[in-house]
Amino acid sequence: MKHPALIIVLFFIASSLAAQNVCPIIPLPVKATQGTGTFTIGSKTTIRLGDTSLRSLAGYLQEELLRRYQLKVPVSNSKGTSSIVLKKEKGDSNEDAYTLMMNPASTVITATNREGIFNGIISLLQLTTTATAPGKTLAVPCWNISDAPQYGWRGVMLDESRFFFGKTKVKSLLNWMAFYKLNRFHWHLTDMPGWRLEIKKYPLLTTVGGIGNIVDPKAAAAYYTQDDIREIVAYAQARCIVIIPEIDMPGHAGAANRAYPAFDGGGTAKYPQFTFNPGKESTYQYLSDILTETDQLFPSQMIHLGGDEVTFGNAGWDKDSGVLRLKEAHGLQSRKEVEDYFIQRMADTVLKLHNRVLAWDEIATTTLRADSTIVCWWRHDKPESLALALRKGYSVVVCPRLPFYFDFVQDSSHKIGRRWKDGELNNLQSVYDFSMRQIPAAVGHESLILGVQACLWTETVHSNNRLDFLLFPRIAALAETAWTTSGQKDFNGFKARLKAQQLLYAKDSLYYFDIFSPGRHLESGQGRTDYID
Repeated sequence: MKHPALIIVLFFIASSLAAQNVCPIIPLPVKATQGTGTFTIGSKTTIRLGDTSLRSLAGYLQEELLRRYQLKVPVSNSKGTSSIVLKKEKGDSNEDAYTLMMNPASTVITATNREGIFNGIISLLQLTTTATAPGKTLAVPCWNISDAPQYGWRGVMLDESRFFFGKTKVKSLLNWMAFYKLNRFHWHLTDMPGWRLEIKKYPLLTTVGGIGNIVDPKAAAAYYTQDDIREIVAYAQARCIVIIPEIDMPGHAGAANRAYPAFDGGGTAKYPQFTFNPGKESTYQYLSDILTETDQLFPSQMIHLGGDEVTFGNAGWDKDSGVLRLKEAHGLQSRKEVEDYFIQRMADTVLKLHNRVLAWDEIATTTLRADSTIVCWWRHDKPESLALALRKGYSVVVCPRLPFYFDFVQDSSHKIGRRWKDGELNNLQSVYDFSMRQIPAAVGHESLILGVQACLWTETVHSNNRLDFLLFPRIAALAETAWTTSGQKDFNGFKARLKAQQLLYAKDSLYYFDIFSPGRHLESGQGRTDYID
């Protein structure tokens, strides 16, 4: 659908940036110089392939040009009046690296890998949003770009246990992740409120465990069938996004335990049925069966085991006869040692499935295979957990609460959502300004830092609008922090580029937080009728 007024505004913003020789792309490329003239995309443009393996990426480009501009651009080896050329060439060892070279007759995207070609396509698509004369043709300003990210892991985590959003919204999120070259989707599918992944061997996990959410514990069961999962995984793969499922254990097991109480390890009054029972051998087989089916659905060869906050509900282990026998048999002295034993057992299952093990930073105390373990460091107030993980040689994804928990409020006027102990919040600039230089524990271990990730927990997110409000525009700042080195970043320059991006949010009917006009949308996610632009 075309929005003429928005297109005109986008054009004027782009013209202003071009006059300053500022590349309008987010995340900012490593090297970008403005070329001469414009590259015209129209009915006589062709997409040419230097390698037949790139056919699916050409298809993605075709779909996006049709969806965005109603332009039908064929894939053909014949030269049109203008050509978009996709070709692989040996070169950069960074799989995400690419070059984009434009002149009025051709646009050539070159990379060593499929991921790099895709990133070049995304840069071209971002440039099309600044095109003049939209209609039957697009006149895209020419840029010459040589680019590669600083991190290979550029991630977003979404919690759908607490609130279920469904396929359409998840696909929308994947589209925007792709638009910002974010390439890891960590999917939190199980927790206390609901179990969202169909496991055929244990159907009650979804028909019983899928009942309820953070708002209504009696809400109808909501979950993804295995066919749904395959569809979403394929959708992500077409956008060079890897999906990592999380099956939370041994804590946060309430939804599963409501469905199959035989494996319940107890909890507390505040967190009933919180843990799986580590003292029953049948628990390990049950969870191994679940992980086996999970592995068959997700080709990422990575499974996240959770492993966080077990102390919220494991006091019952001290009196459980099975756990007491386990402690005696293996010389375990504490609940923490039982927890580590449990994680080791389940990690062995993940490894046998030829997957890497991911978990939250509580598992740093556990002895695991360094070459197959990825720790997600989330507790910004516990740098010692990060330091321990790095000393053990574990790879790390950096996702500290401050500034990467997007359920935290993002403006001093906001009341809904979390703040830290002294009122700290996660505004746009704090996300943008983050650098590993701020983390002393990482010094000397830079090679083990895979990248960064934002996490969106949904205790206060009960609608698509509220989800949008917390994600946009912070997702753009995350993308630039993950891609662009600190020495290149400039927050004021980022905000100038973001103005045009916010118009794209409006075009896509996103309920975003407008940093330039904060009253545009309510933080509750409820629409307002009294706002005057």
